[in-house]
Amino acid sequence: MKTFNPKDIPTGEFHSLMLGAIAPRPIAFASTVDNEGNVNLSPFSFFNCFGSNPPVLIFSPARRVRDNTGKHTLENVLETGEVVINIGNYAMVEQMSLASTEYDKGVNEFIKAGLTPAPSTLIKPPRVAEAPAAFECKVLEVKPIGDKGGAANLVICEALLLHVKDEVFGEDGKTIDPFKLDAVARLGGDWYLRAQGDCLFELPKPLRNKGMGIDQLPNHIKTSSVLTGNHLARLGNTESFPTTDEISAFASEPMYRYLMQTHQQNPAELARQIHLLAKKLLEEGRVTDAWKALLSLQN
Repeated sequence: MKTFNPKDIPTGEFHSLMLGAIAPRPIAFASTVDNEGNVNLSPFSFFNCFGSNPPVLIFSPARRVRDNTGKHTLENVLETGEVVINIGNYAMVEQMSLASTEYDKGVNEFIKAGLTPAPSTLIKPPRVAEAPAAFECKVLEVKPIGDKGGAANLVICEALLLHVKDEVFGEDGKTIDPFKLDAVARLGGDWYLRAQGDCLFELPKPLRNKGMGIDQLPNHIKTSSVLTGNHLARLGNTESFPTTDEISAFASEPMYRYLMQTHQQNPAELARQIHLLAKKLLEEGRVTDAWKALLSLQN
């Protein structure tokens, strides 16, 4: 493993490494106006949400690494204290990238990127009509962290309103469907991520129960050469073991019976095959059945 001290290498080099490692990052597509009403639109991947009561979003129009200049977005939020944080998606990612071009002050990136300004309800900066979601925000504080190239400027915002397009809601009409949102995120270099297809997966949150933890797993499971740390954590996120009767009943399953009949003369291979079966069951979300298979080895 290589170790890098940011004080020992050029800022640009550490910047590149940092952005390559901290990924993917959501993108704040920020629209602002100055005191004269000139509109600016620019994406920032130093961005996230940090609370919900009040709802707080923070993004950072950092000082440019190469020449230590500031950005028009920062100037505008300091002048007016308002910003719309639009959420981009795959359908508009090229336009969002184009808006990051360093046009001269006063140039309207809505026009350059071919995007449609939509009036906001409570603040002056317009929303991006094509965006699947947009937060109208007031700026609570702008906190500069240093004055050199690459220095952060934390724009701490309170979301006053959230606009969400009807078509990105799930069947319940209340939650946003990630497949319909089709969000994009920033990685290092020229790389982006599309949150779609096999990139999306679900995990049961530990908050719903008090899992036993990996330390409580039987030793033959903890030391498995087949199961990964992710598999062990999924098992450790359950609260209790299956009962003896449940484990015994699992022995009548055709896949289990086949393994027993095929490998009963070779205990080591049988154990490996049972662990492979448990791995498959875990990846299918059948955690209880995986437990039954693994614990059957103790019977």
